[in-house]
Amino acid sequence: MCNHTPKDTPRHGSALEHGQAHERDHRVWSRRHFLQQVGIAGSVSMLLGRVPLTAMSASPLAAALNGSGNDNILVLIRLKGGNDGLNTIIPVFDYGAYQSLRPGIALERDELIDLSDAFAMPNTMEPLQRLWQDGQMKVVNSVGYPDQNLSHFRSSDIWASGSDSGEVVSSGWLGRYLDGEFPDFQENPPETPPAIQIGGSGNLVFTNDDGIDMGVLVDNPEQLAEIAELGALYDATNVPECYYGEQLGFLRTVANSTFKFAGVISEAYDGAANAVEYQGRLGEQFALIARLIKGGLGTRLYMITLDGFDTHARQANIHPGLLYQLSNAVRQFYLDLAAGGAAQRVLAMTYSEFGRRPEQNSSGGTDHGAAAPLMLFGPGLGANGFVGRSPDFQDLDPVGNLRYDVDFRQVYATVLEGWLCIDGATVNAALGQNFERLPGLGLQCMTTSAEPVAETPELRHWVSQREGVISLHYILRESTRVQVQLFNMLGQPIATLDQQYRPAGEHRADYQPPMHLPKGTYVYRIRAGRREVSGKLVRN
Repeated sequence: MCNHTPKDTPRHGSALEHGQAHERDHRVWSRRHFLQQVGIAGSVSMLLGRVPLTAMSASPLAAALNGSGNDNILVLIRLKGGNDGLNTIIPVFDYGAYQSLRPGIALERDELIDLSDAFAMPNTMEPLQRLWQDGQMKVVNSVGYPDQNLSHFRSSDIWASGSDSGEVVSSGWLGRYLDGEFPDFQENPPETPPAIQIGGSGNLVFTNDDGIDMGVLVDNPEQLAEIAELGALYDATNVPECYYGEQLGFLRTVANSTFKFAGVISEAYDGAANAVEYQGRLGEQFALIARLIKGGLGTRLYMITLDGFDTHARQANIHPGLLYQLSNAVRQFYLDLAAGGAAQRVLAMTYSEFGRRPEQNSSGGTDHGAAAPLMLFGPGLGANGFVGRSPDFQDLDPVGNLRYDVDFRQVYATVLEGWLCIDGATVNAALGQNFERLPGLGLQCMTTSAEPVAETPELRHWVSQREGVISLHYILRESTRVQVQLFNMLGQPIATLDQQYRPAGEHRADYQPPMHLPKGTYVYRIRAGRREVSGKLVRN
């Protein structure tokens, strides 16, 4: 119920009328600020099969994936806490040094399953043995980054953002797509979410340049059923007739709009069943992914989390169980996918914020380290094997940590381009630079299109302003037809700056804004043949 106050009838131009207009203006801007702060911006979190799920909204990644010519899927498995790589992939080629550095937690030789003459894995990872034998598992050794931070929070942000250790970036390598090439993504959502996070809390991976975490929480399966059935969660019309009711109705309408993926997710979930029985919390997450994949959802990026790897103490009592959960869940997942004929197009990859020290500590555990192995799974690998330099106990860094050989962003770049078939220039733009690909992974972009995908020219571009003139610069690698347009933040066209055939080389499109054009943020789009880039500019 609302408290009503007597309404005066304002005269045109009166102080009361101006005051009401001022209040209305504040209401509009406070709504925008509130939505940005709470992150109601175009995705959904929900519980599905007792597992929390977050769907990332439309993005340039979605456009890149949709145009990539294949339907391959990538599943990221986050081992939260810093997995001890030396007790995961054991360097039996230097077993004596390994054992002497960790006398209380080193695995005995008869507890190991040999993967090669040089490396083994614990027998608690036995469920993965068949995957290895069938050529569906690879290991990338000595993965890390320069100047390892050794902080959970900072290192997690570095892995999530794809940034250098000395660079603080507040957006994720996926989230940057939201404000990058297609900044009008909210006005043109896809039919299915391009990326989904199962369980765990959100992190920088899904955060955009404005610091917005693209998630809203639905707490129980009954709410999901209501959303899927009615297409909405909240009644936006049955609200009190007052200012409070107006705001409540507005927020309910916006909240309802964020559940646009709920129907297709629920339909895919209900349209398939698991062919195997999963165990454990991680198994529940994998089971949900398998059902969505087999149900034909169309999402191509998934991320799940297994927590508990910060093993400073009693590691021998904790770590083996975590590795069994991981191994058993991965094995069940691929058996389930194979039963549905979908295993061939799914690649899974582990990652963790850092490894552990080679030397055990006095509490029967290991402290924060640097380089560690990363594992990949799936029939698409074509063979088993190892990539990257082997860990070297004789060449530790000044604080006693293993040295890295493979930058984690090399793995990102190789998987995005080689498995998901995303254009190399787009991958480089997302990661901020061109990282050397890893041919040893054996990933080759195979399209399902009947016609070959034509190579598109890389389109470098930037903005400059001088004496009131906005200039959009771009470089063409080959001659093509170009269109340069400017839009406001509602997606409405403001001006066409250029529209003609241009030769290869550097070009510039100038725009002198009229006096009536307000200062603020605008969106530009440059189309050059089949290549398209967009971005934001601020009129000063």
